Amino acid sequence: MNAFLAVVAILGVSASGPLMAGAAAPALAIGFWRNALGTLAIVPFAAPRARGELGTLGRSGWRTTIFAGVMLAAHFATWITSLKMTSVAAATAMVSMQLVFVVLIDRFRGEMTPRSVIGGMSLAIVGVLVITGVDFSLSARALAGDLLALVGGLTAALYVIAGSQVRERVSTSSYTVVCYGTCALVLGVACLVAGVEMVDFSGRTWLAIVGVTICAQLLGHSVLNHLLAVMSPGLISLLLLLEVPGAALLAGIFLGQTPSLGVYVGLGLILAGLMVVVVRRPPPEAPLAD
Repeated sequence: MNAFLAVVAILGVSASGPLMAGAAAPALAIGFWRNALGTLAIVPFAAPRARGELGTLGRSGWRTTIFAGVMLAAHFATWITSLKMTSVAAATAMVSMQLVFVVLIDRFRGEMTPRSVIGGMSLAIVGVLVITGVDFSLSARALAGDLLALVGGLTAALYVIAGSQVRERVSTSSYTVVCYGTCALVLGVACLVAGVEMVDFSGRTWLAIVGVTICAQLLGHSVLNHLLAVMSPGLISLLLLLEVPGAALLAGIFLGQTPSLGVYVGLGLILAGLMVVVVRRPPPEAPLAD
């Protein structure tokens, strides 16, 4: 049963990139609705104890939680935009560099990093250089999309690190309802300021937006959080890496995207490097962005 749930979860998170890339809506609007709907889905489960738990955070805890929500908003704004500019395979591979950014930030804060982890990071960075080199030869737009996805990985890393501090004091549901709510608020304001269309979409686009919320939030990360009770965080992190080839495969089937061979070579190098990072250094037990 657990193996079946793991397959469902990986398919769920893998569908996230292709669904958002195929949705005929602005990136900021997609990010807003995904988090707004995700918040509404979590509220019934968080409500019974959220008030009591969140009351214990204090100013420092609230600042950290709000910061995490803002970083999550920046993650979605940059990553979803990148999905509109470069291939799903390239964007998903780039944003998965979140793991490398987490290690680099922790190293900057004084944490020791094993040589094997440094080697894995170096291999992943080579993969990034391969993909950006290929996309640069294709178009400036694709290269800009790659760079935006990398920024999405960096902001996701900041979200994870901030979240790991708050999660020491409150439950996952209490934390995520505030974090997703903050993210939705920030993206909603950004939509209004930028004059982005937020509601006038086709039925197919609304299905994609609802679909990505169900696939990523409910069938994806919620199931993976459930599996943490019976699987190690390291194994869950390894399973999450399958999102990269999974998203590339689904984009090829449903969006007709066929990146050049060089992109797949870079993708393979990134996956190999990140596998070393995950195996040699357990990741923080905080929700990963997608």
